[in-house]
Amino acid sequence: MNWYLKVLKQYADFSGRARRKEYWMFFLFNTIFAFLAAIIDNVVGTASPDLGYGVFCGIYSLAVLIPSLAVGVRRLHDIGDSGWMLLIALIPLIGAIWLLVLMVSDSQEGTNKWGENPKEITA
Repeated sequence: MNWYLKVLKQYADFSGRARRKEYWMFFLFNTIFAFLAAIIDNVVGTASPDLGYGVFCGIYSLAVLIPSLAVGVRRLHDIGDSGWMLLIALIPLIGAIWLLVLMVSDSQEGTNKWGENPKEITA
């Protein structure tokens, strides 16, 4: 949960690096909270029958859009790539697979142009 809160505290910080653990823990808690928001939408009755989600899920998704992009950019910085590489996900199928490969890649050792390796700082 601390990793999730760390990302939210760095709401629109697109500079620096984010280690794998930070990215994937945020991804995990974000998925759990989105699922809970969808359940709340269904229980309260605000869910659209066509979409399966509603007001609560929509508000939550908008609230975490910028932090999600920011942690994704910082994760790409950690492996030595530009944050613009997020746009590779727009290529059908292959783009999403390649982005997944990038996100699970290990940190670039030492310091790169986006800062020091966060794994080495906390270790």
